[in-house]
Amino acid sequence: MKHFLSVVLVATLCIVSLNAQKKEKIGEPYAWRLSETLGTRYRVPIDTLHLNFFQTDQPYSWDDGATGAGYLGGPSMSRIVFNRYETPEFMFKFPFMRNIVTPQTYTFYNTRLPMTLLSYMSGAGKENRNDDLKATFSANVNKNLGFEGNAQYLYNRGYYARQRTKNFNWQLAGNYVCDKYQLDVMFNAYSLTMQENGGIKDDAFILRPDNVDNGRGNVGSKDIPVNLNGALTRLKGKNVYATHRYNIGSYKTKIINDTLSVEEYVPVMSIIHTFDFEDNQRGFSDYNADDNKNYFKNSYINDGITNDTTSYWKISNTIGVSLLEGFSKRAKMGVSAFATYEVRRFKLMPTPSPESANTPPQLPMLPEEEYPFEAQKNMLTTTDNIIWVGGELSKRQGSLLTYDVKGKWGLTGSELGSMDIEGGIQSKFKFLKDSLTIRAYGFFKNIEPNFYTKRYNSNHFVWNNDFGKIRKFRVGGEILIPGWGTYINVGFENIQNHVYFNKDNLPTQESDNIQLFTATLKQKLNVSVVHLDIEAIYQASSKQSAIPVPALSAYGNLYVLFKIAKVLETQIGVDCRYNTLYYSEIYNPATATFRVQDEYKVGNYPFMNVYANMKLKMVRFYVMYSHFNKGLFGGNNYMNMPHYPMNPASFQFGVSVDFAN
Repeated sequence: MKHFLSVVLVATLCIVSLNAQKKEKIGEPYAWRLSETLGTRYRVPIDTLHLNFFQTDQPYSWDDGATGAGYLGGPSMSRIVFNRYETPEFMFKFPFMRNIVTPQTYTFYNTRLPMTLLSYMSGAGKENRNDDLKATFSANVNKNLGFEGNAQYLYNRGYYARQRTKNFNWQLAGNYVCDKYQLDVMFNAYSLTMQENGGIKDDAFILRPDNVDNGRGNVGSKDIPVNLNGALTRLKGKNVYATHRYNIGSYKTKIINDTLSVEEYVPVMSIIHTFDFEDNQRGFSDYNADDNKNYFKNSYINDGITNDTTSYWKISNTIGVSLLEGFSKRAKMGVSAFATYEVRRFKLMPTPSPESANTPPQLPMLPEEEYPFEAQKNMLTTTDNIIWVGGELSKRQGSLLTYDVKGKWGLTGSELGSMDIEGGIQSKFKFLKDSLTIRAYGFFKNIEPNFYTKRYNSNHFVWNNDFGKIRKFRVGGEILIPGWGTYINVGFENIQNHVYFNKDNLPTQESDNIQLFTATLKQKLNVSVVHLDIEAIYQASSKQSAIPVPALSAYGNLYVLFKIAKVLETQIGVDCRYNTLYYSEIYNPATATFRVQDEYKVGNYPFMNVYANMKLKMVRFYVMYSHFNKGLFGGNNYMNMPHYPMNPASFQFGVSVDFAN
């Protein structure tokens, strides 16, 4: 309650100060992100929206089918296969991609005048509280040159034993644009330290608490025994990314309103260079002898302790040439070609042997999250030199017909013979008294399996696989009718040589073809101030033992939307997430992967929140009682995945202020 009152006080002071300021009229700020490889800009909205702001800091709200360990900052992925992140080359980042910024997910700003976005979100009591502080600053030196910084600090204490997580990431970036030259550059660093509990020891503490410990199973969530009591994951990395282009063209006279003439630079061709450096390190340690002997099936290096480390870096340079769309009436599309030289280097622990036993760090008095990386001696190094060539064909101007097709081919190294082609075509036209957008999309990928699925050495897991290339073919279509609030998406995918982690936590390659089908419906309904937003996603997998999916994942949000005193935008409502029963994957802390299983089904449980979400000018804030239905209705099967229950009921709040100076 003290934290809630503090937030309300801060929000009130901000509102008063903002009301007292007289803001001059300036041009609207805008934001953009960059496409992969060539760094083409595309516009995105600035995060100042009021509607559904309460969803910002929930572990389940980043995706319609989010699953995972169930706590903020912890490992997660999407139950919706088509929504899953592509597995990065450093696969240990995959469960944490939601909280790791990349050059393609970073947002650049042109704000003309300085802008600061601050937000603080928290919840639960002192022992379980999660704190999430975010800050973004952007300013322009002049109309051509801008710079910005971004930082996020997340500290989650967790609702169950050994869920403490600390995540700090920050970025510095700059951009420059004029008629002939454009530059976007960013530096990104992230650091994650997380306790690993391996899930609770006995699911009956959640499913059947009255039958546990002679009826004494109704204990506090922190008192439920967990599988791991000394395990810790550390993940850190950095990016240096820069993309710039020189535009070749000429100045032409443009007539405005039949009287005013201005000189306008019309680019014809761009010469592009993109540089990308990425460095990552991962450590998994466990200095509890019982963990190592009881939880893990094998210990190849040491029975008593674990100190696994691995690292990966890459450097890539891309040179491209682009013939731009629209420089003349005959230039109806843009054409680009590029070549990339990429170096990848992996470091693995030595092949396990009795002589390579780990030793624990000589820092027994330090808090465990401060243990440094204890890299092993004589690390095995693998270097891969890769050349890619590719191109892009696009038409982005106009609305009647736009399209974008791009592809790349691997010529050397492990990516020899790899192919990645994707594209989409879209048309927008009037439909009755509304507009209708139809889009078709698809891709064909012949890709090399991730390096770490082919070779890995650690205390508990060792493998050396000779996998063939994975082939994926996907086609689908979308329909959007904004005035009706209707969105429909239907897709089909065929996968050959799919690589996944089996019940023994080992990577394996499926020889049979696997077919996936998905159909999504999103519908917004309202009567006066009452709104109902519905999302329903149907999925089918021809081989549930390799790619398990729930038949139905759904989300509903019932709320009233109105203004108080004509200035305070208010949203009050209740939302619910649900999926049908299925054999969900299980998270493996030692390898940061999700494996299949056929012992426990999860699902058929409504996870519900009640909330009040408000905005006054440049201040947004919310209060929420999360998982309020626990113990009231819905049963006890609130397992996010086997051995990892959802968070208990808790009070949460947040505030965000947009300071435009």
